[in-house]
Amino acid sequence: MTATTHDPADPWSAPTAAGPLDAVVDVPGSKSLTNRYLVLAALADGPGTVRGALASRDTLLMAEALRALGAEVDQRGTDWSVTPVPTGSATGTVSIDCGLAGTVMRFLPAVAALQPRPVTFDGDPQARVRPMGPVLRALRDLGVKVDDGGRGTLPFTVAGSPRVRGGMVDIDASASSQFVSGLLLAAARLPDGLLLRHVGPSLPSLPHIEMTVATMRAAGIEVDDSRPDIWQVDPGTIGAREVRVEPDLSNAAPFCCAALVAGGTVRIPGWPTSTTQPGGMLPDLLRRMGGTVGLTDGTLTVTGTGAVHGIDVDLHAAGELAPTIAALATLADTPSRLRGIGHIRGHETDRLAALATEITRLGGQVEQTSDGLVLTPRPLHGARFETYHDHRMATAGALIGLRVPGIEVVDVATTRKTLPDFVGMWASMLGTT
Repeated sequence: MTATTHDPADPWSAPTAAGPLDAVVDVPGSKSLTNRYLVLAALADGPGTVRGALASRDTLLMAEALRALGAEVDQRGTDWSVTPVPTGSATGTVSIDCGLAGTVMRFLPAVAALQPRPVTFDGDPQARVRPMGPVLRALRDLGVKVDDGGRGTLPFTVAGSPRVRGGMVDIDASASSQFVSGLLLAAARLPDGLLLRHVGPSLPSLPHIEMTVATMRAAGIEVDDSRPDIWQVDPGTIGAREVRVEPDLSNAAPFCCAALVAGGTVRIPGWPTSTTQPGGMLPDLLRRMGGTVGLTDGTLTVTGTGAVHGIDVDLHAAGELAPTIAALATLADTPSRLRGIGHIRGHETDRLAALATEITRLGGQVEQTSDGLVLTPRPLHGARFETYHDHRMATAGALIGLRVPGIEVVDVATTRKTLPDFVGMWASMLGTT
């Protein structure tokens, strides 16, 4: 696919829908699965292939980081071949650019702990405020030397050692499930394995941890998750294999929701019959908000009439859907309450504050609660829609723009984090290309 060009210095005029939709949208592969598969392939006992890999900013940063750690990643086409990080006495300091990718900054410190050399992590300015303390404390408890200047954020340096053996460690993953996944992915390579216990008051995005465990088991890793909030990983080899990446169901969300906003039908090929992706909650949410949804022969079909109904829902397990559902809720005929998403304050930006600010700027009414948002529909008008370097804020603005003329989305190019050509895909859905 050739990406549609758009000058990032200019706000993007979100197009309004001229009429009901009738579109097929091919959604690229899952970022979450692509990056988990890449990490496991880099730690495997032989070369492997990740088929249908997503080529976006986050996955390219992951591939480059794994190269810095000694793996070989061939990204030609959509099937990426991976030669694992060699064992041995590598020397020299390694620097890893995390960008704004939570999967890079949280999955790779444990991998770096397996290295016999210092590995320094840094990223975008916005990444330097994302929480990292729980992962770094857990690594220290396992005997890994970590220098973060006491901040609990980027930048930091992990000084690995072959004497790091694993064992039992506690972690408070209330701020992000990625803290758990990052430790689990490397756990089988520790001589004593890992017994990991979550000790915080809540655990968000549990489907992402279930995704991590499923990908590990498929690679031959023994994982016992039979007790709530406890994971036991046995030491052993990670099997080299060929895997295929599912479409990114959360990235499909704005396109599916477009059918409710504009009316008509949007079809998403390749939708799995079962999945560990949090986006698997989307069909039920769309039905509750006024859509008709069906899955036939691997294609999800979403049909709407233009009427959108409010919803009261706990999105604790799928916080990444919250910006899209919030945008849809601003166009509903009754109020909505989104619960269980206090943790998204620590995502690419404080998403609760960002959504409240930008929807209010358009004339909407939004109240922040301790764990979510209350959205009361009001007449909306066009205005600049800031995105705060957050890809899901950009797609939220585009969704509202289908009905509200004059919305100018700032830095729509931030969508390249997980969707290389969102603007082109959006135009194709609307039939304007």
